[in-house]
Amino acid sequence: MPKALKSATEKFSRSHQPAAKSDSNSGGTSNPLFNTDRFGQHILKNPLVAQAIVDKASLRATDKVFEIGPGTGNLTARILEKAKSCQVIEMDPRMAAELSKRFQGNRPEQRRLEIVIGDFVKADLPFFDVVVAILMFQREFALRLCARPGTEMWCRLSANAQLYSKIDHIMKVSKGNFRPPPQVESSVVRIVPLDPPPPVKFEEFDGLTRVLFTRRNKTCRSNFTAAGVYDMLESNRKAWLTEKNEMIDDSENIKSRVERILVQTGFAESRAAKMDVDDFLK
Repeated sequence: MPKALKSATEKFSRSHQPAAKSDSNSGGTSNPLFNTDRFGQHILKNPLVAQAIVDKASLRATDKVFEIGPGTGNLTARILEKAKSCQVIEMDPRMAAELSKRFQGNRPEQRRLEIVIGDFVKADLPFFDVVVAILMFQREFALRLCARPGTEMWCRLSANAQLYSKIDHIMKVSKGNFRPPPQVESSVVRIVPLDPPPPVKFEEFDGLTRVLFTRRNKTCRSNFTAAGVYDMLESNRKAWLTEKNEMIDDSENIKSRVERILVQTGFAESRAAKMDVDDFLK
């Protein structure tokens, strides 16, 4: 039987249950399982696409897989053919029930499958080592995740995501492969955490890219001289020194400090649109 995460379902019941809506276009003939207005779900129906996604995951017989949003289990069944076990978390109790029913009577697979009902974003999950993640996103978002410097899609999201991970575009999935079909195209990406991760706090890196990608085709010097940037940097510097109980050195103002660093690193005239993650780390 599917398990319910208490903390997840409590939050779910408060904030994820919109009032039921009538579907004037259903004509009373639609399968209620696929009345997905409540959760905005789109079920992957093409078995060839499902198999291709699992194949590209390169699963081994010793792998333990965590699947988010299994729906009716089209991917789950193929995962269990290759992996040691699969734990799934599904927000929709109807889908969880269908998934449980699908594997009833199949003892080997049933023993290797754990179904949890809850919201992945809000659930308190046990610790596990992430070796690789295979995720499906809206096409434009996926292309931005794995974009490279100098391309039209390269943006702050690209740099921030690639700070800690190697991200590759695996395959495109057209909207006709889903039921009901979404309004957008999809893509599947592979995300592998970098080991070891770079020795930088994400908040600091994100603050830098936030400034430089505000106008990604302008020079770094130009972006730092934009209205309010120096004041923000000076305020952050003083707050950080105060938190560390260190003296505030006013012998060099923030504008001179930034200009000196830009010249020393050689990035004063560089543009974020063509800079890679290593450039930002310098």
